[in-house]
Amino acid sequence: MHILLLLSLPLILFITRYILTLLTTSYTHRTLLSIPGPLWTRFTRLWYFRRVWNGKFEEDNIALHEKYGTVVRIAPGQYSINDRAALRTIYGPGTKFAKSAWYEGWKHPDPERWTLFPDRDIKRHGETRKRFSSLYSMSSLVSYEEFVDQSADVFFQRLGEFADRDAAFNMGEWFQFYAFDVIGQITYGQRFGFLDKGHDIDGTIDALGHVLIYSTLIGIYNEWHPRLFGPLSGFKWSGAGGRAYLMRYVQEKIAQFTSKPKPAVEQGSLKTQTFLEKMILARDKDPEKVTDYHVFMMGLSNIIAGSDTTAISLSAILYHLLHNPPVLANLRAEIDEFTRQGRCSERVTFKESQDMPYFQAVMKEALRMHSATGLPFWRVVPPGGAELSGHFFPEGAVVGVNAWVYHYDEAVFPDAKRFRPERWIEAEEDPARLKVMNEIYMPFGLGSRTCLGKHISILEMSKLIPRILREFDFAAEKATWNTENFWFVKPTDFSVRVRRRASSSEKV
Repeated sequence: MHILLLLSLPLILFITRYILTLLTTSYTHRTLLSIPGPLWTRFTRLWYFRRVWNGKFEEDNIALHEKYGTVVRIAPGQYSINDRAALRTIYGPGTKFAKSAWYEGWKHPDPERWTLFPDRDIKRHGETRKRFSSLYSMSSLVSYEEFVDQSADVFFQRLGEFADRDAAFNMGEWFQFYAFDVIGQITYGQRFGFLDKGHDIDGTIDALGHVLIYSTLIGIYNEWHPRLFGPLSGFKWSGAGGRAYLMRYVQEKIAQFTSKPKPAVEQGSLKTQTFLEKMILARDKDPEKVTDYHVFMMGLSNIIAGSDTTAISLSAILYHLLHNPPVLANLRAEIDEFTRQGRCSERVTFKESQDMPYFQAVMKEALRMHSATGLPFWRVVPPGGAELSGHFFPEGAVVGVNAWVYHYDEAVFPDAKRFRPERWIEAEEDPARLKVMNEIYMPFGLGSRTCLGKHISILEMSKLIPRILREFDFAAEKATWNTENFWFVKPTDFSVRVRRRASSSEKV
């Protein structure tokens, strides 16, 4: 009997701790008991975990607000909000709403090995972002165009080969090869080789996929992350092992780069500098401000965040164009006309793409309908609590908004499930309406935590889409695609065929 009691003691302690935590949360948040939601969300995070596990939470989140209203309970002490006024309070300038503990799953458990995206320290994040924001700014894009063009050239060769063979292929996978190789060139000055090889190299993309799944799910039960990360790190198939692999990968790339002899040039004299070159120049100039760890951290951030978001967004643009032929025809007409006028180069420049109004509307509408991120941006209510959507949320409550919920708000985007780029052009005539649309448009996040690589992603999309549509015809193999949502809402079977178009000069 005593042995049985001893063996069951850990379970008894776990259950006791769980009940005490639940009672404490319920007492602290007693003023929010009226907030609706699925029954089990009052007692456990398991309901939310299971829904996220299913990989369709962007759809679940929209349905929850349609059923329960503006504020919905997702788990004990955790609430999803669909209220435009709350956006400014939670994510606006000077916000004190820090990232929630869910983001712990996206970093190494060692507190000294923090990275920018999951950093919950508002002050440190702001200081770090200031150090490197210029590397990702719009003004830096011109220096990266040559890198994008080099990968785009290889991508075009591969499309031509698929056209010659009349072979179906997974376009989402090839968009990721492109995005990964572009970020490799921008960061390290060389492609990773995905476009050249035509497949995942050394399991890098597979490792990244495991990181996304692991981090998304362990973040819900983040207290288990320090316990599981170490034992799982030895297995590449695990998310922890995938992160450990990517960390080693970045360290090797940096070591390879720094071991090469450098040309004797002054800072700023290189016509095209890589991200790593700029980082190392900044480190050498002020080692206290930019450390070796900063160089590593930003290199890792580029790898983890630099391919999926762009690949998903590229896929969303092409997918919706293929399933809306009139829109595709209008966009092609614009591209062909710009080409005829000499305003669209063989290698489409970023500036040229910005001058195409219909293309800009197409890109914006596609990212509205299929934002790369599909979970709420969870934040913690700061000391003193906060009034949100008619409820007082006490300190420590977790609140968040999901881009998908806002992007499908019929009050702002009538007929929201319809792909209609014209809505953005029409809104130009109604500044008040356009202001509201832009306020809740968040494919790259919100406020001070907006994706730092946003402009690089837009650069890659802006240069590639007009170019491939001018040169190739695409046909989707399936009427609809399947996706899975582990933070990023990623298509799993975007199968297409491609054939060469007649040259633009023959069409006009």
